[in-house]
Amino acid sequence: MSHLNINRLNQAELRKDPFDYTVVPGFLSTKSLGSVIGSYPDIFQGGSYPLDTVTVSPDLQAVIDEMNGPEFEKAIEDKFGVELAGLPKMYSLRGYCRKSDGKIHCDSKDKVITVLLYLNDTWAHEGGKLRILRSANDLEAYSEEVPPDDGTLLVFRRSDTSFHGHGPFEGVRRSIQMNWMISENKRAFHKIRHKISAGFKKLAAAE
Repeated sequence: MSHLNINRLNQAELRKDPFDYTVVPGFLSTKSLGSVIGSYPDIFQGGSYPLDTVTVSPDLQAVIDEMNGPEFEKAIEDKFGVELAGLPKMYSLRGYCRKSDGKIHCDSKDKVITVLLYLNDTWAHEGGKLRILRSANDLEAYSEEVPPDDGTLLVFRRSDTSFHGHGPFEGVRRSIQMNWMISENKRAFHKIRHKISAGFKKLAAAE
């Protein structure tokens, strides 16, 4: 069974204002979304968790395997006009949002493309919706607001002006984040950093 709707990604518009990005609602089927949510690892603290720091269910792994496949990569290459073959990929999971999360940023220069696949039911909250921003310091200056729900896919090309953020929210907010990185050394550096952070959070939770 295919989990990802590649045709929907191929047909989605590439927005170029204020930077290159695309939004694909329903990229993950309703059936797949339900099975992934039902088996998603328990993450009750904020931050990003590398895959080898959590228990990844078969359903979630199947989705990740498709994202890791050549069809998805080619669709992103064609959409953004960028060559990704041979670039290392980095995956992490988020499961809990803190009120302090969502501050405006544009991602590290070590990232080429950022992929966010949202794994939540219909979003009923005002906060937590990712905003595509025109400003480095104004959360209200946005071109689009993306609810993190219903298997929506958000992909953008990292640049010095790819500013994004969201309003305050605290609670469950699940997503897969995937990045094509500029080099294996940079991928390893970010993975180790996230792994150490995840380890400290687990120790703190156990105390």
